[in-house]
Amino acid sequence: MPRRSRQVLVVTGHDRNSPLATAVLYERTGVGWRAGASRAAHNALHGWTDDHREGDLRSPIGVHTLTDAGGRLADPGTRLPYDRSDRFTASGTGFDGEPLSGSFDYVIAIDYNRRPGTSPLDRTRPLGPDRGGGIWLHIDHGGPTRGCVSLAEDAMEELLRALAPDREPVVVMGDAASLER
Repeated sequence: MPRRSRQVLVVTGHDRNSPLATAVLYERTGVGWRAGASRAAHNALHGWTDDHREGDLRSPIGVHTLTDAGGRLADPGTRLPYDRSDRFTASGTGFDGEPLSGSFDYVIAIDYNRRPGTSPLDRTRPLGPDRGGGIWLHIDHGGPTRGCVSLAEDAMEELLRALAPDREPVVVMGDAASLER
């Protein structure tokens, strides 16, 4: 984890192959780390991986910066650069038959195989297209994701308002056993 980071969102999967996770935002204060509320989350259908590939239906394990946000809805008051666009669209149904509509009303780009400082919609993949990309924090639709992490809408709004670029926010994500390494 970068030493200068003073905001860390820890997303802990229930196990390596589970799409269920818990997310907690930690803030570094003058006396140590303060934990925020624990929130239920979903990750990818098949769980987590150290070697993410396009279409593997696993979320990439690791520490990634959080630099850019966007969505279909107006900026809820984030300090991150925010790209409001109707192109943040999800349609159809998820793996459990749940509607995907509204899932991208708010997103925060996870800087995995993307160029920080660009819209979450930017499809540039520095590691190449086979390594996947477009990994976001987004609104939960009630089921597993393709590789993203999803949180309830109120948790996404709260997170968007809390994250501050000058605090160098990162996400630490993976199953509990992998995060203990």
